[in-house]
Amino acid sequence: MGLASDSPASFPFSTAKLAASPRFCNPISRRIFSDVAGDLTVSVDGQSFLLHKFPLVSRCGRIRRMVAESKDPDLSKLELVNVPGGALAFELAAKFCYGSNFEINTVNVAHLRCIAEYLEMTEEYQEENLIVRTETYLNEIVVKNLDKSLEVLCACDGLDPTVEDVGLVDMCVDAIAINASKEQLVSGLAHLECDVGSGKLRMHCQDWWVEDLSALRIDYYQRVIIAMRRTGVRPESIGTSIVHYAQTALKGIERRHVWDSGPLVGDNQRVIVETLIDLLATEKITSVTLSFLFGMLRMAIEVDAGLDYRIEVEKRIGLQLEMASLDDLLIPATQTSDSMFDVDTVHRILVNFLQRIEEDDSGNLSPCGYESDDGLKSPSHSSVLKVGRLMDGYLAEIAPDPYLKLQKFMALIELLPDYARIVDDGLYRAIDIYLKAHPSLTESECKKVCKLIDCQKLSQDASSHAAQNDRLPIQTVVRVLYFEQLRLKSTVSSTTPHTTSLGGDGCGGSLSQRMMMTGGSGVASSCVSPQRDNYASLRRENRELKLEIARMRVRLTELEREQGVMRQGMRDGRGGGEHGRALLASISRGIGRIAMLGGAQGGAERRKTKKSSHSQSQWSSDGGGKMSNRRRHKASSVTYAAS
Repeated sequence: MGLASDSPASFPFSTAKLAASPRFCNPISRRIFSDVAGDLTVSVDGQSFLLHKFPLVSRCGRIRRMVAESKDPDLSKLELVNVPGGALAFELAAKFCYGSNFEINTVNVAHLRCIAEYLEMTEEYQEENLIVRTETYLNEIVVKNLDKSLEVLCACDGLDPTVEDVGLVDMCVDAIAINASKEQLVSGLAHLECDVGSGKLRMHCQDWWVEDLSALRIDYYQRVIIAMRRTGVRPESIGTSIVHYAQTALKGIERRHVWDSGPLVGDNQRVIVETLIDLLATEKITSVTLSFLFGMLRMAIEVDAGLDYRIEVEKRIGLQLEMASLDDLLIPATQTSDSMFDVDTVHRILVNFLQRIEEDDSGNLSPCGYESDDGLKSPSHSSVLKVGRLMDGYLAEIAPDPYLKLQKFMALIELLPDYARIVDDGLYRAIDIYLKAHPSLTESECKKVCKLIDCQKLSQDASSHAAQNDRLPIQTVVRVLYFEQLRLKSTVSSTTPHTTSLGGDGCGGSLSQRMMMTGGSGVASSCVSPQRDNYASLRRENRELKLEIARMRVRLTELEREQGVMRQGMRDGRGGGEHGRALLASISRGIGRIAMLGGAQGGAERRKTKKSSHSQSQWSSDGGGKMSNRRRHKASSVTYAAS
């Protein structure tokens, strides 16, 4: 009986070879030799073998001791329990004891080594016993070859704990790591190319063993990856291997149901997910893609992995959140959650991102980062701006969820700093969608969420839309109109540079100066008449807007006073109904006056709409106030109203 040859046909990567090997010992009804009767029946896993004592006792220490310790001098039956490899492995060991010639290969060497240890087939009983034979094969052939080491390690599955006691797993793990490191070095040098343009060396090599490692059991795989890190295998190769293992082992994962009884199918998958997350925790941030991290996070939620593992993945995602997409953040909530999306997970990811920004920030950012020249050049500020736009899109996506609590919605908005949004149009759009999807909000809740909008950061189109939005509280509309009036005043001032030197209000001084310079000639007057008409129109609209705002403030004061009178009357029990009707009538008149503010801006809005008609569609599709018939007829090109 010799060792196996090195030909590929001698080492098929399958356990079928072991199962399909010729039967050496049949059940008790058959005899091994026709001229010698069997005198010992050995039972292994319910299967009986009719054998002879002498070949077994001469090589197996365990059987010799069992026969010697037996009180029956005519012992004819033995029962072996917890045999590593079962009846198939014992059959190979019996063949060896009888001197039958068979091949040791990568499929059966692990079983032979474990059964030899179990039967105590050492040199104490006979030279070149089975333990020595298997150790020789492992040391001379297996550990020197990466492929064969992988095959033997895969064959170790099901041989616990004997395979651990004999050190076979550690031997294969170390052999795989060392050979992978050697192959990577050799193949890297063979594929080393020089980039003439940059003068840099580039390495082009692929590791074939990345896919083969996916056949390992998860605990074996973890030990192999740890050993590879220790031997210096490239982090990129390890990251690729982890991704491939996850895609292979977690393919076709099914959602767990809370009403399922019995052992859950996802328990093994949960162990795989948690082990892979442990391996990722020590990898470099660039070794795996962000989309894979989000996939692992979804898997961790699906298999109900421990919170510590989910937090670890969330930290890794938070380190590069600025590269995420909106689809990555739309994580479905678990069945036990009320909302449609897992908002708490996104909240924790955002917290991790902001903590990273605080750690990386060198202090060059001002409190309002976008106002600082250094802040604009800061990479961290650029990341914050990207995340701000990303979160505005995320808020708009989750806003229609009818089960989304206001506290969670506002918590995401308040988490980002002020300098994360240069323009609040996206935030206004998200809040408007939320108000439309949650009509049951109280007035105080609407005021609370609308206070998060910085009216100074709204664009001209967003301000015009907000001024006509009947879902917004009156206080918010007043703030929008106020800042719009300031913007209009600033625009008028910027278009009349001579106003400061000549005094006066608006463009009157500039026109007077032009008349003085031309001496009242009709030619010069006709040249500036279009501009004069434009300035006059702006001044007239500005005065009308100021007047309407003043009237609105007076009316709001009256409403508050009447409301106080009604409350006092209700407390005194007198005239509650009359005051209530008066208050309702006053509120109706007040709202009617507020709606009429759109008319004061008619001329300016028609001109502004022509310049920005391409940007108005985003508001008309998501929400907004309804215009009056007169306003719609007067400026039909403005389409901000929501369906």
